[in-house]
Amino acid sequence: MATRRYAFSWDFIGNVREGRPNLGNSARIEVYRLFQYTMRDVVELRYGTEASEEIMRECGELAGRQFCERFIGPCENFDDFVATVQQALLDFGIGILRVETANYETSHFTLTVAEDLDCSGLPDMEHTVCHYDEGFLAGVLFSHAGVEFDVREIDCWCTGDRTCRFEASPRQKTQHAENTPD
Repeated sequence: MATRRYAFSWDFIGNVREGRPNLGNSARIEVYRLFQYTMRDVVELRYGTEASEEIMRECGELAGRQFCERFIGPCENFDDFVATVQQALLDFGIGILRVETANYETSHFTLTVAEDLDCSGLPDMEHTVCHYDEGFLAGVLFSHAGVEFDVREIDCWCTGDRTCRFEASPRQKTQHAENTPD
């Protein structure tokens, strides 16, 4: 593969204090959504709806892992990890995370995120839109458990709910059949 120009690095975040001495580190939600939804529009036009949703999940998963590496760090147990993530999401204005159910034996979790960046306040669209959040939560869970997770949104502001609800469980490994001649 040729040298990549945009492989993620925290250098792309830059020195905000130096670069934005007057405006600081915050921008309005409309600007974040303008970026996200125009990018999604272009990706969907080019690759289709299903691929655009999967790309958003992949982006979110990378972001969730990087977020935890940079701002959360190792935690002794799951409860401490969740408390640290909850506080960080509040501090960064990302959303209000709650663990509704947790089955530690199967690593199956139901999580909610209220007042999230992606959809809180959008009109009812009769479909979920928080694919980036699905990936972000998968990346966050991976950071603590070291296991890849499938996370799917089951309730969304855009389906008439007033909080986003996600089901998370360890990703099932797919087995590929070997192509052997008879």
